[in-house]
Amino acid sequence: MSKSKLFAAIIALAAMNAAYAAPAQDEIDKLLLQKGLMARLGDSIQQATDRAADLVVNAMGAIGVPYRKGGNTVETGFDCSGFVRAIYQQTVGMVLPRRAEEQAAATEHIEKAELKPGDLVFFNTMRRAYSHVGIYVGDGKFIHSPRTGSHVRVENMQIGYWQKRFNGARRVLDHAEQEQPSSSRVTTRESPSPRSVRLGGSFSQPSVSVQPDAKLGIGEGI
Repeated sequence: MSKSKLFAAIIALAAMNAAYAAPAQDEIDKLLLQKGLMARLGDSIQQATDRAADLVVNAMGAIGVPYRKGGNTVETGFDCSGFVRAIYQQTVGMVLPRRAEEQAAATEHIEKAELKPGDLVFFNTMRRAYSHVGIYVGDGKFIHSPRTGSHVRVENMQIGYWQKRFNGARRVLDHAEQEQPSSSRVTTRESPSPRSVRLGGSFSQPSVSVQPDAKLGIGEGI
């Protein structure tokens, strides 16, 4: 899919938000729809790699899906790490660990200034490091499944709440970007992506498993 078509898809998915969302949308959703912020996100996506663009477009397709603790699919709802895991597995065939802190441990640290669409952003929302995760979409925004009673949505990382709780940025590396096999954290898995995750992408790519780095000692959590 060309970048221009991806941009058009993002706009269309934003317009479809009301089909998923609860009647009372919060302010960030209204801003995205009414003040043209989605167009700025589209500019970021057109400058991204094809993989990053696909990740963000698929993530946008889940806007409005309700939060559910332990949820892994559109049908059941998502928690934060379940959402990230489903998007990566369904879009690029990479199987991340299930919990947010495990996803942080399994991925490559980058500086905040290096963030690109498709990277992961982590926050301390439960008085515990790396207790929340989302996908960066560009223009200082990220998409996530926030909490009980809410739904998948885009938010501004620059507001005070998220700035104070920001734990770090991570990048999910593919095979070409990995270190040598002795230190590699990504291994090929022959099983296909789960059929229950349907966000508009392809299931043709093989799955790979991303393993946590045991050197990063973080507590449990979703």
